[in-house]
Amino acid sequence: MKDPATDNEILRLSASQEDYLREIYLLQQLAEEVRVTDVASQLGISKPSVNRALHSLQELGLIIHQHYGRIVLTEKGYDAAESILENYKVLYRFFTDILGVDAETASTQAHLMEHSLTKGTRKKLKKHIKACKGKK
Repeated sequence: MKDPATDNEILRLSASQEDYLREIYLLQQLAEEVRVTDVASQLGISKPSVNRALHSLQELGLIIHQHYGRIVLTEKGYDAAESILENYKVLYRFFTDILGVDAETASTQAHLMEHSLTKGTRKKLKKHIKACKGKK
């Protein structure tokens, strides 16, 4: 049986929820503690909006957050965030390495598309990138 937290096709996270997970993950890589203020600052949104989003992520079992406390990804949340980031990285590499798109455009497009890329398509893109790089 597939783990729904790492299979966004089953979990059906919204693009916004994925953005929050991604940002919490990235902030945790930089700091020991992540708080609502940190996420709000990074995403440029209000703290009440962050709190609403965190509530929905907590209901899905992706984070642990106590009011006014730190935000921690659960194992399921960590896995989902890594999958989202992997989508971004593969798309970015495809755009820059294969299509020759400039870095800024590639980053913008990869971020927009990371939300809809399935694991199966990601795997095929990685294989295609590897094959193309082998031909150079």
